[in-house]
Amino acid sequence: MLVSSPDPVIDANLAIALDALLAEHSVTRAAARLHTSPAAMSRTLARLRRILQDPLLVRAGQTMVPTPRAEALREEAATVVRSLGALLGPGTSVDPAGLRSTFTLQAADLVGAALAPGLLHLAQQEAPGVSFRIRAEELEAGPALRDGRIDLEVGSIDHVDPETQVEELVRLRMVAAVRPGHPLTERPLTPARLAAAEHVVVSRRGRFTGPLDAALAEQNLRRRIRVVLPSHLAAMALAARSDIVCLVPAAPPGAAPSPLTHDADALGLRLLDIPLTLPPLTIGMAWHPRHTADGAHRWLRNTVRRALCTPPAASELTVTDATGPE
Repeated sequence: MLVSSPDPVIDANLAIALDALLAEHSVTRAAARLHTSPAAMSRTLARLRRILQDPLLVRAGQTMVPTPRAEALREEAATVVRSLGALLGPGTSVDPAGLRSTFTLQAADLVGAALAPGLLHLAQQEAPGVSFRIRAEELEAGPALRDGRIDLEVGSIDHVDPETQVEELVRLRMVAAVRPGHPLTERPLTPARLAAAEHVVVSRRGRFTGPLDAALAEQNLRRRIRVVLPSHLAAMALAARSDIVCLVPAAPPGAAPSPLTHDADALGLRLLDIPLTLPPLTIGMAWHPRHTADGAHRWLRNTVRRALCTPPAASELTVTDATGPE
């Protein structure tokens, strides 16, 4: 009965030591190269000689010269060490100019509209081979991130799987958006005047109430909600053509204007401070941890970060206190 011997244990350190010895032709220099002692390197050379059944380096006067077997192994040993470095070393950075990728993001329409110009501008400068697919908030983010249907979720991240990575990008406040000449712009805005106006609510699930309603209820007020729409852009378009009031996220006082108000600016809407305490709106991004160290995904996250957080042009719309017409 034959008993098979166990498979030999592969010691990557031996390959590294062999490469150093064959490159330096010296136990002392090889030891210095690998930051070890000459005695330890001498023991490693003895082990290599036993395994390979060849002296590898032999003395010739004051120097050591490689044997024919060692000469034959020199390039192969160097190749193995380079491969080990690529396999076990930290990931190399990615040159965005060489990327040929389509990234899929999931975001609400207002966030997508705010992101797209910045993403395209930065990609044109840095990664012309990259394109973007921005999906509506139609997929459950956790499973979609896990199985790769989306690369990044951007927006109000309120429900994620435990392993999902989340980064906060910016905190905004909600303001009231109305057309120029709206009655709310004629006198200081009060909670009662705000509640008496007609409102549009944005909700993908068709909900009629939100944080503003809770704040008004604390003052025994209830606003008049005329319509619920699933789209922020549709709500702003309606507000621009009627006396309907919609809510828009804007930068806190004293902060650089947010690109999320670009479309309100384009529609000519006036943004009015709401005289109530409302919870802030946090915009963040979420991704699956398998992408955390990936160079291309790091570029994507950094690009989203810059597109949402870089101060926009000086023509950005400012928020007023509705003390009177402009």
